[in-house]
Amino acid sequence: MLQPRIATAGDNVVDCYPELGTMFPGGNTLNVSVFAARFGASSAYLGQIAADAAGDAISTALQDEGVDTSGLRRAPGSTAHCVIGHDARGDRVFVSSDLGVSVFTPSSVDLARLKAFDAIHVGATSQLDPWIPAFAAETRLSYDFGTRHNAEHIHRVGRSCYLIVLSGGGLDDAAFESLLEQAEGSGATWTLVTRGTEGATLSNGGRRRWKSQAHRAEGVIDTLGAGDTFCARVLVGLLRNENPSQFLPEAAAVAAQTCTHFGAFGHGVPMAAQIVATTTH
Repeated sequence: MLQPRIATAGDNVVDCYPELGTMFPGGNTLNVSVFAARFGASSAYLGQIAADAAGDAISTALQDEGVDTSGLRRAPGSTAHCVIGHDARGDRVFVSSDLGVSVFTPSSVDLARLKAFDAIHVGATSQLDPWIPAFAAETRLSYDFGTRHNAEHIHRVGRSCYLIVLSGGGLDDAAFESLLEQAEGSGATWTLVTRGTEGATLSNGGRRRWKSQAHRAEGVIDTLGAGDTFCARVLVGLLRNENPSQFLPEAAAVAAQTCTHFGAFGHGVPMAAQIVATTTH
């Protein structure tokens, strides 16, 4: 499988930086679609945007990155956005957000299309959990829990998954081990738990674990999208049947590279006027 076919579905957003006057396309599943394409996959994105400047920015970026947008639909309203700022120490903070029209209902056509893909990636932020059984019935399912570590949720979703991804940044060793064991026991074929500067661990149901050290990034500017970069490279590697010992160091390196620029994958454009208006009131 030299070029795996990967669909992603769900959350999209424009990440807005008022201090730069710039907004960047983003969102977990949208980021994964772009990075999967960059890593050599045939990528498609299913989601919903509005007929506004933010939606245009998302659509244009996906097309420029070679992502299939035939499953991208427009709806009346506004495209999802998130306003990002920094605290007194310079750390990133999420100031405000609006889901806009990003939450959508997959159609029968969407589900039928999945038969042509090797995997679909969704996440907890996609709000598509009711369709997980339908997704898993059509193709392999990759699911990103982020920092949502509810045991019941992990068990309920994990049993349908080929790959589950969790963010364990900030956890001590005991808490990390507990989370990893819980994820391994969910029934997912593969489990990936990232730990930021502490690296990441990939497991095939607990039978074997592969550990990856974090890659040192020079000139870190913004960590937004680093985890999605890592996730995409791991998913592509697994679908290609690559050796984890080979693709995990590469995943760490490209995730570090993501931290050296604003936005998950670039394509910044001037902030939309209606979003600027909300940040000045």
